[in-house]
Formats: sequence, structure tokens, C-alpha cells
Amino acid sequence: MTGADRVTGKASTRELILDTAERLFAEQGIFATSNRRIAEAAGQGNNWVAGYHFGTKADLVRAITRRFTAEVERSRMQLLAGLGDPAGLEDLLGCLVRPWTDRFAALGPNSYFARVCAQAMNSPTLRPIVVEEGSHSDSVEQTWAALGQYLPGPAELSTELRRGMMQHLIVFVCAEREGALAEGRPVSRPTWADEADGIIDALLGIITASMIDLAPSPVRRNPAGTSAAQRLHNVLICGGRQLIDGRWRRI
Repeated sequence: MTGADRVTGKASTRELILDTAERLFAEQGIFATSNRRIAEAAGQGNNWVAGYHFGTKADLVRAITRRFTAEVERSRMQLLAGLGDPAGLEDLLGCLVRPWTDRFAALGPNSYFARVCAQAMNSPTLRPIVVEEGSHSDSVEQTWAALGQYLPGPAELSTELRRGMMQHLIVFVCAEREGALAEGRPVSRPTWADEADGIIDALLGIITASMIDLAPSPVRRNPAGTSAAQRLHNVLICGGRQLIDGRWRRI
């Protein structure tokens, strides 16, 4: 075997591990899935193959997020390049949403990332990873910078709250639809493109809603480390349900 063959084989094994881990994380839950289970499902004899290639489970979640972000980054850059000057609010929101929904539509039954991301967003240890990898790309930063003209000042608390609500809405609505499609449950909108239209309508409401007498207050956290604001977002966006170990449960 040549050096090039070894490199190719290692890359293909890494992709296999990523594909398998992403599916198991979505279906069974991130913290309910062991490295041994990933190795078995991937047909690997070494039970520690995931750790060998990626390190910790957090590193594996980072790699899954980075791979997905790389795919949607190209799509979002193309959308941004086609915007008029100045760009309209609805078009800018489309730049946030449609690269995600288009990617999920293209993946079809092999779409798992939304459910993985939703679980990570509920984890105090994993949330910073998916936010860093998924929300700080060049295209996302350009989109938020352009949206600044429609928001209060960047230092305003209401801007921070609106941005957080918008991120939660995109992730959890996509996760709910992805899970419903995977489990054969009914969905409210026929296509991912229609789902994107609904998400954009909701984001318009968040941005344009008035917010008065808003003052900073200490954030109270529950024993699991999730802030009350995050739990409120989950209740509002997910109908009082939370994605736990790959399943939507009442909270």
C-alpha cells in the first residue's frame, strides 16, 4: 500500500465515523451514544476508532458541525453575492435560513444534523462549540452585519435577545421537522422550502416587534446549567418540548 493509499483510507474512515456518529447522535442522543456503539455501527474492529480519529465526544461534535457549516457556507456566500444594494430584510433573513433548509432538502432521508445541533444547543458544554463553528463563519457574520440596520444598536440587550431567539428558532424548527420526517410523523409544511418561508416570517416578527423597558437582570440558571431564557425559547419555539437523547420530550 502506498502512502497516498493510506491517506485516502484514513480520510474515508474519518468520513465513515462522522456519518455514523451523526446518525446515532440524532437517533439515540449524543450522550447516550458510546464510542463502542459508533465503532460497531461503522463496522470497525477497534472500539476506540472514534477517539483515535477525533479525540473526545466534544471534538466529534465539533467535526460534525464544521463539516455541515462548510457545506452551507458556500450556499450562503452565493446568496449574499446576489443581493441588491441595499439588501431587503426578508432577503437577508433568507440568507440565514435557506442555506440550512436547502441542505436538509438535498440530504433527504440522510439528514441528521438539525437534531444533533438542537441537542448540543441544550448542553452547557457543547453549546459553545456549535455556536463557535456554526455562527461565526464569514457568511453568517456578513449577514448579521447587514441585518444591523434593522436591529437596535449592537450593544443593546434587545439585539442580543432577538439574535438568540432567532438562532434557537432556526435550529429547533429544523430539528422538529427533520425528526418528524425521519419518524414518519406528519409535518405542517410540505417541503423544506415552505418551511423556510415560515421560519423567515417568524424571524420578521422577532426583528420588528417592539421591546420597551428592557433592563439587564441577573441570569438565573437551573441545576442543569440551562438559563431560564433558553428554556423559555424552547417552550415558545418547540411547543413546550425539548430534544433529549434524540427524542422530543415535554419540559
